[in-house]
Amino acid sequence: MSSSSAASQSSPTAEASPLSLCAREPRVPADRLVAEMVPPPRFDSVRFSTYIPDPNQPSQTEAVRVLEGFAGGLGGAHASGAGKTKRGFLGFGRSKAPKAPAGPRGVYLDGGYGVGKTHLLASLWHATPAEPSLKAFGTFVELTNLVGALGFQQTVQTLSGHRLLCIDEFELDDPGDTVLVSTLLGKLVDAGVALAATSNTLPGKLGEGRFAAADFLREIQGLSAHFRALRIDGEDYRHRGLPEAPAPYSDEQVTKAAYATEGASLDDFPHLLDHLARVHPSRYGALTDGLKAVCLTDVQPVPDQSTALRLVVLADRLYDREVPVLASGLPFDKLFSEEMLKGGYRKKYFRAISRLTALARDAKGLVTA
Repeated sequence: MSSSSAASQSSPTAEASPLSLCAREPRVPADRLVAEMVPPPRFDSVRFSTYIPDPNQPSQTEAVRVLEGFAGGLGGAHASGAGKTKRGFLGFGRSKAPKAPAGPRGVYLDGGYGVGKTHLLASLWHATPAEPSLKAFGTFVELTNLVGALGFQQTVQTLSGHRLLCIDEFELDDPGDTVLVSTLLGKLVDAGVALAATSNTLPGKLGEGRFAAADFLREIQGLSAHFRALRIDGEDYRHRGLPEAPAPYSDEQVTKAAYATEGASLDDFPHLLDHLARVHPSRYGALTDGLKAVCLTDVQPVPDQSTALRLVVLADRLYDREVPVLASGLPFDKLFSEEMLKGGYRKKYFRAISRLTALARDAKGLVTA
């Protein structure tokens, strides 16, 4: 029996049939894009105190110390620039802490995937003493989507009143978007907005095990003076001392779990990949609204790079929302070809594998004997 037949012919064990991602075509208004510029659900409760530094990586402890001081230094800042001290936005606000150089108004977290950069970025957002409406948090893709929805000038006006803008996964592989966002950030810096960012590396940096601060600072050109780079070394925490991810299940097990789990979706993986091509990635978050689990049958290698990049975005949204993923077919570390894993987007693909593996581990309890 094929996977699609298994998904459609298995006897349900719950009254309602599972949901389907392929049946969803969400429309997201611009005001929702603005309102949702907060740390994703997975990072609702993270704080500096919940970040557990690797004792073998002193840069992690140092990053927490610097970022705590950075957040404290934003307490008297205003969008107009009023309230800034001579220490600038990296002034520490603690008498025992050393003064940071004058001038920089942002921090850039430089480290490989899985070292906790997003945890620290979200902790900074939470620790900054300002109302949520005066702080914004989003990925680079979400920020470019906001510009597309509101227009450049309206985006500048909307964000200029903020005390802090956090940008996760700054994309350095699209020169046009990089210039667009760099220009936007220049306007926001002029308005007194503090910045914090993480980034992905440029294509062609094949031998590096971490992202490159020099690349980030060079690509944002005139903004480089406004950032202080914080290097965060370490291994992917999702695999640090954790058990191996479970092997894929059978089609029948996945289908049975989907019917037995309230709020679960059930889709054939190749069909889902086709559907993602018809939904703009800015809507992938809305695509997952209300889901308690995602069940996929017949997981196969992705056929091309465009499909792979869309899957990366979906994996990010599922991970942000802590949605378990139960699957049959190939294991997630076989999703991307060797050529993809050696190419310019390799770090995106490794991040997707890491995150999907974590979500597969979370889904283990959905399967009954």
